[in-house]
Amino acid sequence: MPLTIYADFQPETQERMTVAVVGLGYIGLPTAAVLARAGHQVIGYDIKPDVVASVNAGCSHLVEPGLDLLLAAVTASKSLRAVNEAPEADAYLITVPTPTKTGDFNHPDLSSVFSAVDAIAPRLVKGSLVVLESTSPVGATNQVAQRLAELRPDLKVAVGPSERNEGDIDVAYSPERVIPGRTLRELESNARVVGGVTARAARRAAALYRTMTSGDILLTDDRSAEFVKLAENAFRDVNIAYANELSLVCDELDLNVWEIIKLANNHPRVNILTPGPGVGGHCIAVDPWFIVAQAPETARLIRTARLVNDGKPRFVIEKVCEIMDLDPSLRLGCLGMTFKADVDDFRESPSLNIAKALSALYPGRVVCTDPYADMIPSEHGLETVGQDEALAQPVVLALVPHADFRKVARPDAHIIDACGLWA
Repeated sequence: MPLTIYADFQPETQERMTVAVVGLGYIGLPTAAVLARAGHQVIGYDIKPDVVASVNAGCSHLVEPGLDLLLAAVTASKSLRAVNEAPEADAYLITVPTPTKTGDFNHPDLSSVFSAVDAIAPRLVKGSLVVLESTSPVGATNQVAQRLAELRPDLKVAVGPSERNEGDIDVAYSPERVIPGRTLRELESNARVVGGVTARAARRAAALYRTMTSGDILLTDDRSAEFVKLAENAFRDVNIAYANELSLVCDELDLNVWEIIKLANNHPRVNILTPGPGVGGHCIAVDPWFIVAQAPETARLIRTARLVNDGKPRFVIEKVCEIMDLDPSLRLGCLGMTFKADVDDFRESPSLNIAKALSALYPGRVVCTDPYADMIPSEHGLETVGQDEALAQPVVLALVPHADFRKVARPDAHIIDACGLWA
């Protein structure tokens, strides 16, 4: 395919479109709101009635800086509305989750992607644009194109760049590359990688994204674009694993890992990350497995990094047990349960899993606090308390360095600092 990330892309002026965003979660809802602010007529499609009702009321079901105000504005102007059935639109952006299946290599689960494709297929017409944004293994976009071709034999769907007749429907891939807490800002400023099943699909998708971001638009093919996102998150995971493994080695050698890293980072070519209780969230803790699943014998470093990071919670639990087992009267306060600081996201959170495990090991002796504790489902079985009460316990476990916690002096207690809160 002639397009590469070095392609000279000069988009034509993009007319305002009707855009359907499929899935109104952490990526879909902010994307829908930003597209609406850019002047498009946007329809958010979600199967959850409470999400649809919330969006149509102009209220965000997510905690994200600026999203409430933007959502209220674009729904009031009728630029954005939500529905629970697949709508008719010029373009469809698929932003549904892609978790992993439990197994040796945690293979990606694309069932939500295919369900979304099945839902929109009857609505497609000649000239429709379909863009997959969900993080996906290499080849997923082509699978989407092939599925559409099977579902809509009346329409020509190109399933590869070699086809001269590019078809009636254009299919492309553009991974989201934002971080919770800065989602709106990054949607409008980050560079955007856009890969097309065909060159025309890439150009059409790029023209749409140009209306919502000032960042560079980098064109390539769909398979390369899919792997770019996986490579980015695997890179971060490997670097975090290095820091986490250093913390294990320093513990074994009775060294202060925080001091070691601080001193080492004075070297102009060294930038060791901060160790933590593990890796969570919907991206870094999941996406590297997509690479391992497709190249299990080759992606050895990536797999090892995943195992190191997945093993860190067990290490933290063992350090707490060493103290708690000394005295049955000791009580523990856990600080933080989200997967990272200052977000309301508990997906794949190692801190939440650590708190749950310790609560099960020491019934009635563990309390937890988090600025977003009211969003934790009751079935997790945690005793949540205010920050002051958690800090007053004889044993304190720092798991997430929320801004509220960083304002607090180190308490006079047995401290297990898993995140460098008081380093």
